[in-house]
Amino acid sequence: MDKSLEQFMAVTELGSFVAAAERLFVSQPALTYSIKKLEESLGVRLFERSSRGVRLTTYGETLYKNSLIMRRLYANALETIERQKSEHEHGISIGTGYSSWTLFLKDFVVAHFRDHPNAPINVSIGNAMRCMEQLWAGDISLFVGHQIQGLAREVDIDFIPLGLAKDGYFVRPDHPLLGQPRRLADIFAYPTTMAFPPESRQKRLLIDSAIPVPQPDRFGHAFTSNSMRACMDFARDTDAVLIHSDLLAASFASHGLAQVEIDGEEMLPSWLLGIYVLPERRTDPHVRKFIELIRKGASALDLQAPP
Repeated sequence: MDKSLEQFMAVTELGSFVAAAERLFVSQPALTYSIKKLEESLGVRLFERSSRGVRLTTYGETLYKNSLIMRRLYANALETIERQKSEHEHGISIGTGYSSWTLFLKDFVVAHFRDHPNAPINVSIGNAMRCMEQLWAGDISLFVGHQIQGLAREVDIDFIPLGLAKDGYFVRPDHPLLGQPRRLADIFAYPTTMAFPPESRQKRLLIDSAIPVPQPDRFGHAFTSNSMRACMDFARDTDAVLIHSDLLAASFASHGLAQVEIDGEEMLPSWLLGIYVLPERRTDPHVRKFIELIRKGASALDLQAPP
């Protein structure tokens, strides 16, 4: 807000040049000169002076009423600018799989919200291919997921390994597979369910489809969905085995699913968990901060060291 208007309002509200000068930390002559210049620029007198102080003229009343509006608008503008700065400097737009969200990203997002309540948070939860498509399109800044094999050469995206995780197998509490260690052949004798949505448009991110590339596939499973909740419901109500990261055993137990014990001689499938980020964004201090926070959260998990 204009300095001379601030001084005018101080004199008006305190009723004295002396009091206003003390409030504004300026000398009284300097304040008097500033108000005189304001009156000259407007071509009117703003104050009637007397031994008891000053009072507004009709012109001064008009200026004061409008100055109140300008002060409020200015304060609102400053508040809006601060909010926009907070949104720009602290906003989150990240992708993640269900496992990473449940295990550590949820707590990170809640803590970030408490530190920056005005910053927008956008979290896209889906499989790695869906998040990759969003990252490539610029909809998210980074995402946490399993390593995708066979990305097309033009998909120039960095992968920061966090560690290896193993598959786990989860069933309803009274399932026949529970009670003793099982071999994988025993497990796959039952129908299976996985949370991987079939989205054919994502294939454009992979190399030539004629080249065999191992990717999660809906075929061979009794039920697939882009909703983990739907897969858990299906496993609870049928003999199906839910296949997902063994890191989520505690979370699945809280939703009524038990983990099948695996025979110690079995080699369980494992996959590399990591952070995908566009190379040009890694030097962004904002993105770099998120990467370090995600690394810190992942360090608390029981992940094998990446190869």
